[in-house]
Amino acid sequence: MINHYITNNELITLSNIKAVLEEGIFTITLNRPDKLNALNHQTLSDLKTLIEDLNEHPEIRAVIITGAGEKAFVAGADIAELAHLNPTQAKETAQFGCDIFNTIEQSSKPFIAAINGFALGGGLELAMACHLRIASENSRFGQPEVNLGLTPGYSGTQRLTQLIGKAKSLELLMTADMITAPEALELGLVNHVVPATEVLTKSKEILTKIMTKSPTAVKGVIACVNAYYTVSVDGFAYEIETFGNCFGEADFKEGVAAFLEKRKPAFAWS
Repeated sequence: MINHYITNNELITLSNIKAVLEEGIFTITLNRPDKLNALNHQTLSDLKTLIEDLNEHPEIRAVIITGAGEKAFVAGADIAELAHLNPTQAKETAQFGCDIFNTIEQSSKPFIAAINGFALGGGLELAMACHLRIASENSRFGQPEVNLGLTPGYSGTQRLTQLIGKAKSLELLMTADMITAPEALELGLVNHVVPATEVLTKSKEILTKIMTKSPTAVKGVIACVNAYYTVSVDGFAYEIETFGNCFGEADFKEGVAAFLEKRKPAFAWS
């Protein structure tokens, strides 16, 4: 199936992804339901095409990534494709995926993973790269790479540890155990668990609320939180710098004026 997305009169043709823009929210649907939306090279390339210049499109204010069908968000990497790689090719593949997921994590626009069904291996790694995660009640999560004689390759060991801590991460990574949505919520791996029919609705509800806030401040919050996990950056100093810079922005003037005038602020997201 060939899908299209049109922006600024430019037609982008994709083979494994559907993309729709509605009211500022860009919904990216990984569309290989017969393969449980497994991440092959073409799917990752399609995803890269959509997100690499995201900040150049002011009409896109926020992003949802989800999977087609009821069984899986993403059930992992495409094992049939990985089976033929040598060590050098495998490292290149991992770097390609990591670069895409880092672009998501570092984006100034909020990303939500709307998870339905299985989020395993590369699928969980993709979800963890997003800023927030909304899961259906039937979702299952895991990093099963050790069953294949592999370690995670798309930063799974790093982000899982950041989100749920060292001890539990080591357990899940070494046993390949899957956990349920309620367990993921308790561990802090996901933000909300809702019925399957409400995953996209809840995701859009949260993003709609975020889009009433200052885009300058939202961008700053994402950057400051990411700075905490960047070894070469002093996150405390970065926050001070970001806080100070806000005072020179139009959003600060609007926010303060709205507060003093006892009205809701009208921030411009485009």
